[in-house]
Amino acid sequence: MGEPGELAADEHVRYIVTAEKKKDSFESLVMEHLRLSGAYWGLTTLDLLHKLQAVDAREVVDWIMSCYHPESGGFAGNVGHDPHVLYTLSAVQVLCLFDRLDVLDVDKIADYVAGLQKEDGSFAGDIWGEVDTRFSYISICTLSLLHRLHKINVEKAVEYIVSCKNLDGGFGAMPGGESHAGQIFCCVGALAITGSLHHVDRDLLGWWLCERQCRDGGLNGRPEKLADVCYSWWVLSSLIMIDRVHWIDKEKLAKFILNCQDKENGGISDRPDNAVDIYHTYFGVAGLSLMEYPGVKPMDPAYALPLDVVNRIFLRKQQ
Repeated sequence: MGEPGELAADEHVRYIVTAEKKKDSFESLVMEHLRLSGAYWGLTTLDLLHKLQAVDAREVVDWIMSCYHPESGGFAGNVGHDPHVLYTLSAVQVLCLFDRLDVLDVDKIADYVAGLQKEDGSFAGDIWGEVDTRFSYISICTLSLLHRLHKINVEKAVEYIVSCKNLDGGFGAMPGGESHAGQIFCCVGALAITGSLHHVDRDLLGWWLCERQCRDGGLNGRPEKLADVCYSWWVLSSLIMIDRVHWIDKEKLAKFILNCQDKENGGISDRPDNAVDIYHTYFGVAGLSLMEYPGVKPMDPAYALPLDVVNRIFLRKQQ
């Protein structure tokens, strides 16, 4: 087991691998409807820690395909649930980890996602029509990974995202919505993928984001909130994409994340001494990856996948 201030990588790997087997645990029941996202968080963490081989790839791919709805082209969060773009992206990301996009009907999935774009350029999450800039990012990221961005009106999608920009430089869930670090990641990520970062006021947004660092070194999602490990990803990735990551104290942030570990049983919590979960374990390790922590693979800040995975996908497109 690592000393204080070190990443307990082996314990985290064990925690993730055993969490999947505990089907009747509280965490498992709470995550029933979004198990596919849980798979993305857990498996990406394993890959970042060079331990993706700890799971059976064929088993994972078979289970993911059991969440697919061939009639619509979307994926559900679990077997027997309704399809949604969020889980469709999670499915595509996990299949990217295993280099198994070949199992997909790529055009059918791309048509499902493209069919959710509205007249104003925004995206709904599913057939029920809720609109949110998260779904803009999710749709753009999914289509980009599948090399199908041409299926949507990218210009209108960008215009809609820009219409959600606020006076503080941040972005909200919809026009006039409050700036929030999670939404900022979605908007900046979508703009980065579409080559549209010139719409961002980097200094103004960079200032708002670096103000998210709290006294304990952790980052929060908006003013006056407590620090939470998950914002290590949402805030850091945005700062990297706009080239302002040097505006925060990385050492203090790394210390905050490492203090949230359960060093005996593995897993990372939202803040020190709280219960660990897969979600915060992923975002903690991903945050350390963005800070080039030793032994953790580098991550792509826009696609939220290990850099080598993203390079493989886009290198193949060029060949």
